[in-house]
Amino acid sequence: MAKKPYRIGVDLGGTNIKVGIVDEQDRILAKKSVKTRAERPWQEVAKDIAELAMRLLAELKIDISECEKMGVGSPGMIDHINGVVVFAGNFNWDDIPLVTELRRYFSLPITLANDANCAALGETVAGAGKGARHVVLITLGTGVGGGVVADGILQQGGAAGGMELGHTLLMLDGEECTCGRRGCFEAYASANALARQGRRAAKTDSKSIMHEMCKGDLSNMNGAIPFKAAQKGDKTAQRVVDDYIRYLGEGLINCINVWRPEKVLLGGGISNEGAPLINPLNEYVRPRCFAGERGFVPHIEIAALGNDAGIIGAAAL
Repeated sequence: MAKKPYRIGVDLGGTNIKVGIVDEQDRILAKKSVKTRAERPWQEVAKDIAELAMRLLAELKIDISECEKMGVGSPGMIDHINGVVVFAGNFNWDDIPLVTELRRYFSLPITLANDANCAALGETVAGAGKGARHVVLITLGTGVGGGVVADGILQQGGAAGGMELGHTLLMLDGEECTCGRRGCFEAYASANALARQGRRAAKTDSKSIMHEMCKGDLSNMNGAIPFKAAQKGDKTAQRVVDDYIRYLGEGLINCINVWRPEKVLLGGGISNEGAPLINPLNEYVRPRCFAGERGFVPHIEIAALGNDAGIIGAAAL
């Protein structure tokens, strides 16, 4: 039986629902998005996913019978075995049988996974991790997400809630995390954490140009400002950046020591800082991994696919 040439990939985000049609070469042929509006009944969100997919197929003149499968990436704790969103705080969702609902519209196989896992798979099959069989992706946004591909297979664990790399411990009794625990990797390496670190430092130095960049109101601090101020020679901002690189580096060292991947990729907003982030980060990590440089230490790189990683990865589930 000939392999069906097309797949449907869905990236369900807090702001937008993004749907794409993906071919056998993991290329997006077309994509569309609509606002998620997660405050409405979840069945309406599922209906929008289905309608976007059907509209794309119609525009491409592709029949649903030519599609192999559909994959959906969603934030939150995902039961990938039963296709259930166990918990998604930004949607206020609990125990949502999303795959069952989507099967009302489609008879093809449908798979659900965590969105960061989908991004990791997308980067492995079509992005900065292409050609590697062992890849770790860390996303540095509002939180810290992560995904692991080992021997070419996406690792999700045996039950819901596996591979939450942002909620591994970095500091015992440290900063409070959004999950309720203290000292999580996310509480030190997310964009929100970096903004908090920047605010604290600026409060100790009235001459820091971070004040000017925040327009005199430190509540405007974001993860980009410490990097921009450091580039302009602000010593207080440079200390913030240096500390952030240590926090992020230690979390990545933990990932490397556990999986020893071929590639470590960074996505999310903070990764846009480029060389001022990546170069010192590699210098910090390289000698501190187990056995130092006696063994293989992967080079840390920026992920390549941006917002398309979730669609491509979902389609590849």
